[in-house]
Amino acid sequence: MNANKHDEQQDQTGDEAQVSTGTSADSAGVPETAIPELVIISGMSGAGRSTAAKCLEDLGWFVVDNLPPALIPTMVELGARSQGNVARIAVVVDVRGRRFFDNLRESLADLDTRGVTRRIVFLESSDEALVRRFESVRRPHPLQGDGRIVDGIAAERELLRELRGDADLVIDTSSLNVHELRAKMDAQFAGEEEPELRATVMSFGFKYGLPVDADLVADMRFLPNPHWVPELRPFTGLNEEVAAYVFNQPGAKEFLDRYAELLRLIAAGYRREGKRYVTIAIGCTGGKHRSVATSEKLAARLAAEGVETVVVHRDMGRE
Repeated sequence: MNANKHDEQQDQTGDEAQVSTGTSADSAGVPETAIPELVIISGMSGAGRSTAAKCLEDLGWFVVDNLPPALIPTMVELGARSQGNVARIAVVVDVRGRRFFDNLRESLADLDTRGVTRRIVFLESSDEALVRRFESVRRPHPLQGDGRIVDGIAAERELLRELRGDADLVIDTSSLNVHELRAKMDAQFAGEEEPELRATVMSFGFKYGLPVDADLVADMRFLPNPHWVPELRPFTGLNEEVAAYVFNQPGAKEFLDRYAELLRLIAAGYRREGKRYVTIAIGCTGGKHRSVATSEKLAARLAAEGVETVVVHRDMGRE
């Protein structure tokens, strides 16, 4: 996925800009049901913020690009006064300086005080992928100054560390193209009715690295590897014979039962805390057999319990 224009541009508002947080304009008298739904899109430069924003715009969201963080509460207030004409707002926040970051934290605290439901979508990508994207368009990273691209990436990653930790949804775009990123956004936001909790169950291979956007990680390497069974080696965990082999091993069914029970406990806590998205990563050596079969079974369990679930097999087919 190429770095897009917004992700490459340096913010032009400047640190000297003085803007109101909008806290003096009280939203009293505005019906609570009129307060728009708010999504804040942020993340690493070159990771696909503009693509994510365009996807929400296509889904009917009112998208504001490059809005100074201090103006977010004012934007929400204006939406609340639109008599339902602006029901869903997405704001792309480009945090390039410590002052901007402080303003964002103040704005989020203001929104929480007002009882505004807001979510943060954070676009992540590996250093290698980001360097490749910036080099492909022959542009410097906005924060690199006189240094290298990797210096700018490191500075931005450190600046955004706290925001990433607060994110409701982290999407790793390292291996995604534009169409795949749009598909992920569609899967999370296309539904007319927002579910209580959405889960992505992702199989992966440890030899290709841990998924950086995983909330929970389970390791299936305690089970025998079907790779060493000649008649099963060519197939994947989607094959019935492979799945049967995996779940006939001692401990496999017990793991699935107990892990599903643990996820029920965690899901209840996520709902209480207002967390709407969870990524559950299931790993094995190559991400082809054990993790794929387990991910399919686990996703079926979650779906049967009313959790809207998407299954992703990250590394299947890489061998």
